[in-house]
Amino acid sequence: MVFLIAFILIVVLLLLLSAVWPPDSPWSPWWKTYKKAGVAAIRLAKITSKDKVYELGSGDAEFLLLVAKETGASCVGVEIDPFRHIIASLRVRINGLGSYITLKKKSFYHEDISSATVVYMYLIPRVLKKITPKLQKELKKETRIISYKYKMDLPLIKEDNIRKLYMYHV
Repeated sequence: MVFLIAFILIVVLLLLLSAVWPPDSPWSPWWKTYKKAGVAAIRLAKITSKDKVYELGSGDAEFLLLVAKETGASCVGVEIDPFRHIIASLRVRINGLGSYITLKKKSFYHEDISSATVVYMYLIPRVLKKITPKLQKELKKETRIISYKYKMDLPLIKEDNIRKLYMYHV
């Protein structure tokens, strides 16, 4: 019983720490895209039911759930963390959106994203810099890339300064 309580406390502590993790740390924080920012991202990218939306580092699938509900677009979430992946899978199932959202538990560096029409990311600057060559190599020129909170070294197409959303093409 003591071990179970200790385990639960450790999990809760890790969840709390991940919410306030500094952006320059070696681990990725677990920051959510809140509804207002998600809706603004959908509008900025003009996402429709014809799109295929990838979220790299999809966490608990908050953004993907919003996209699927609001637009009916096909969504793919890529998340390496098994805990976040399990939570996302449960949320997709509970919301009955399994026909719209596919979740993959793997590193997004190893995911083929060439079929994406929209790529959404809420990643720390160091990771955005590291993934930029992959985006340039795999994505079509017209693919819309949305970064939340942090700018990228790509041609900026549009931005929402209020929500800190940046849209790029490769």
